[in-house]
Amino acid sequence: MIRRMAAADLDAVAGIWLSANLDAHGFIPAGYWEGNYEKVKAAIAEAECYVYEDAGGVEGFVGLSGDRVEGLFVAAPARSRGIGARLLGLAKALRPRLELNVYAQNARAVAFYEREGFTIASKGVDDATGQADCLMVWSEA
Repeated sequence: MIRRMAAADLDAVAGIWLSANLDAHGFIPAGYWEGNYEKVKAAIAEAECYVYEDAGGVEGFVGLSGDRVEGLFVAAPARSRGIGARLLGLAKALRPRLELNVYAQNARAVAFYEREGFTIASKGVDDATGQADCLMVWSEA
């Protein structure tokens, strides 16, 4: 089930954020993610965030800020089960247009968003990491 994040979900959501970033972004030093953990956890606490929960607990989440997807992450054991697509489907139902940034080297994420109807609007470099990234956009047809 997908629902609005509750305060009691914060530790689980922040843990998913950290582990998913470490898993997906081996090209960025782990210290970058670990060093930003507390700042991101505080931002998540204030964000418009929705979680996917099943009998095992919180398995993924999506965070929105206006028409920006600030993050979409699924716990490793729950990946490839359609949870990310369901969370993104909720975001699409809530907004007529969405945009997000994804690292170009994260080919799995780029392919996922393209399957979900996003297109690459521009390419650039993330100032914080120095890594190439893509601005991807989706809008209702």
